[in-house]
Amino acid sequence: MSALPSGASAAPPPRLPRDRHGRHPAGVSPDSPGGTLDTAKLFAARLQAARVRPYLATALFALHPVESRQVPTMAVDAHWRCYVSPGFVDRTSVERLAGAWVHEVSHLLRDHHGRSDRYAHRHELTGAAERLRMNIAADCEINDDIFGKGLVAPEGAVRPASLGLRDGELMEDYLRQFRLGPHTAHLAWLECGSGADGLRRPWDLGPDGADGMSAQERDAVRFRVAQGIVGHPGNAPRGWRRWAEEAFHPPQQWRELLGSAVRAAASAPGTGEDYVYGRPARRSAAVPGAVLPSLRRRPARVVVVIDTSGSVSDAELGSALLEVAAISRALGGRRDLVGVLPCDAAAGRVRTLCGDAAGVELLGGGGTDLRAGFARALESRPRPDVVVLLTDGQTPWPSRRPGCRTVVGLFDRPHRRSSYDESDAEYVPDGPPSWARVVTIG
Repeated sequence: MSALPSGASAAPPPRLPRDRHGRHPAGVSPDSPGGTLDTAKLFAARLQAARVRPYLATALFALHPVESRQVPTMAVDAHWRCYVSPGFVDRTSVERLAGAWVHEVSHLLRDHHGRSDRYAHRHELTGAAERLRMNIAADCEINDDIFGKGLVAPEGAVRPASLGLRDGELMEDYLRQFRLGPHTAHLAWLECGSGADGLRRPWDLGPDGADGMSAQERDAVRFRVAQGIVGHPGNAPRGWRRWAEEAFHPPQQWRELLGSAVRAAASAPGTGEDYVYGRPARRSAAVPGAVLPSLRRRPARVVVVIDTSGSVSDAELGSALLEVAAISRALGGRRDLVGVLPCDAAAGRVRTLCGDAAGVELLGGGGTDLRAGFARALESRPRPDVVVLLTDGQTPWPSRRPGCRTVVGLFDRPHRRSSYDESDAEYVPDGPPSWARVVTIG
């Protein structure tokens, strides 16, 4: 397969798809390019897809079909055009066409073209081969759980198991786990278009072509679909539920910074290390009659102190709960290693995050003194290795550095002034201490 950016010389016609036995899948013939596009059959398949996956109906009907004999099956571009081969439609059942509709629109909803561009730029990847690898990884992300329950997979659909990979991971995760080689040679025909891997094709109409959607229109469609999934989560697979949550709360750079700060603090030298007698030290043989403890590393424990004073808004408290969930993911999903401590002028008690972060009670509403939260966190047992404070910064800070790593998540505000200290309208609280790692949230 070959794909060229705009302005490059024309590429040879794409190879027709073949399965691993060298046979052409249904819908592709080397001798018959197909006649006129059977739009009635194509639209019947789209209606079937909307019936079995009603939460995707908005996106399915937003796609604009374009007849093209340059694509082997169906392909999409970043502007929500769907390029369709007439021969593929003629030779494919309505049930399998419905699966192809859902597959192609999934690339666009999950922003595979944008994510592929960012991944290629970050890892300095160039060439059509790398874009094919991204297409395969994107297909693995989609195909692991969208089929079944009334939706038939298109013939030759790539699944993670066919590459020896696990289900339930993201495109970026799959890209780190496989390379092109003999085991992927049967996928060389794969062509889902620039909407799947970000590389513009010769047949793309581009941003100035007819019937393309603007960025605002695309975002509106994504939001509508995410809204439908979140409203009826029992009807959608796990991969779609995860995508919908991120569509409402998109990952931002500060969230990545907070996660990396917690991971760095949890993996720092000395963190989580202690002497234990469960396994005697090898040097015990040199001291007859004595058992010496050995130095062992255990998983780092984190206590998150959340500022619940009156100066913190409900929206900021909601953001704090999202950060607690992100911190749990940064620790490999170990909720038992995360404790939550609400604190205003007085500290509550540390509660282990056993379930969903949304179930954490955040009580408070008075003044702010996170020194009490610091002290209560350090008194908890087992003692934390990392303390994370999520606050608006309107608090006194400990005068001495605590005996553990500290990360401060500071809610971003244009004017950091006290809204509750009426005696001094010009009051500006002290910034976080220099020994704390500070990340601005929002």
